Amino acid sequence: MHSTENDLKSVSRRRFAGLGAGVLAGGLAGCTGNAAGPAANGGSAGTDGDENDGEYTVVASFFTFYDFADTLSEGTALNVENLVPTGLHGHGWEPDPSIQRRITDADALVHVGPDFQPWVDRAIDTLEAEATETALINARADVELLDLADSLTEDEAVEDAKDPHFWLDPQRAKIAVANIADGLAAIDPDNEATIRENADALDAELDALDEEWTATFNAAERDVAFLAAHNAFAYLAERYDATIEPLVVNLAASNDVRPADMQRAQDTIAANDIRHIGAAVFEPIRPAKQLLEQTDVEAYFPVTPYAGTAQSWVDRGWGYFDIAREVNLPTFRILLGIDDPEDVSFADYGRNFEP
Repeated sequence: MHSTENDLKSVSRRRFAGLGAGVLAGGLAGCTGNAAGPAANGGSAGTDGDENDGEYTVVASFFTFYDFADTLSEGTALNVENLVPTGLHGHGWEPDPSIQRRITDADALVHVGPDFQPWVDRAIDTLEAEATETALINARADVELLDLADSLTEDEAVEDAKDPHFWLDPQRAKIAVANIADGLAAIDPDNEATIRENADALDAELDALDEEWTATFNAAERDVAFLAAHNAFAYLAERYDATIEPLVVNLAASNDVRPADMQRAQDTIAANDIRHIGAAVFEPIRPAKQLLEQTDVEAYFPVTPYAGTAQSWVDRGWGYFDIAREVNLPTFRILLGIDDPEDVSFADYGRNFEP
């Protein structure tokens, strides 16, 4: 079994009685898990309600790890829910008190470790103060993190100036899968074999995605990819020995684009004769439009660090792998000069998309 730092407390075997028929005081933020079927689970295709009665409720604080947990729970007595509303980043959100109640009443919380989501840190403090039975599953345990670049601030750093966006690297993401599988198996030991089988399948899919990213960067015709986004893609750059330049050098997705950021972007675009850039789906689109107007950039295309999900993606049942293959990989193939943008189609959020 993978060794983790997960804090697995004694777990109640009660059903989540406070969440009848998807209704909770204050309303449901995010999506229900695999017991609700693929259209509602925000990503991976789950089992039908008749097959999974949701004996245990697991809530997740971040889309990527919600999606992994939901896939791991297929065929078990676990019902996984995403706490973060559709269209929002999980680390730039301030929930209302109903979210704390959902966490307190759940059998387990899947989170991304300390320092990354302040609202989750506060929720965990509340759990500890109230001595609740909610188990804590740290998806980040035992993951080797990258140091922050010298130009970055520590505002969004974790673990003594480390970059938290490790899940963009498929190989590091496999460690998170193991962490979550360990936690879920402790909650639903009767279905541990199923959880482990699901983990093996997820690992194989992450290996396949790793090969696709490797092939993409190996085929690159350009040395620099530019993103009108915050600095969330360093793990891709490190894994595939690539240069990915962000517009905003800090780690936080915010509205704060300084004049110095725009000047650096314009200089990078001119120096590398860049015609196509990426723009973050869940971040302000104005800077990308400004670069379109003030530089030789001809178009921007969608990228996302898997920090949230769009309603159209939920409707299609897209999870981490679908978003990688339908959004990020096609855009990077354009940015790296592999594919002609005229030959690439997106389901939505395509060329010069509007939020």
